[in-house]
Amino acid sequence: MENKDSEIFVAEENGVLTGFVQLYPIFSSTRMQRYWLLNDLYVNANYRGKGYSKELIERAKELCRASNACGILLETGKGNDVGNQLYPACGFELYDSVNFYEWSNS
Repeated sequence: MENKDSEIFVAEENGVLTGFVQLYPIFSSTRMQRYWLLNDLYVNANYRGKGYSKELIERAKELCRASNACGILLETGKGNDVGNQLYPACGFELYDSVNFYEWSNS
């Protein structure tokens, strides 16, 4: 937050923080346009099932449109049943034609 290198949106209910979404800007050299990386989406367990996740995703989409970005990318675990139902319900498409690799600096 201090570095201001991401965008964070929060959801509240009666002054209580119920959840947040955090997005980082990245750039696609093949599209010559910005993408947003949805890095974190969290809703407090006591407030789940009330639409806060969808509200936060819609706010992320508004940021994407306002910044003329080409889209939002995200990664979630294969075992994340809630996320794997939520994201398609919000218009995200599973992009299964690539392999995701990671190099860890241990």
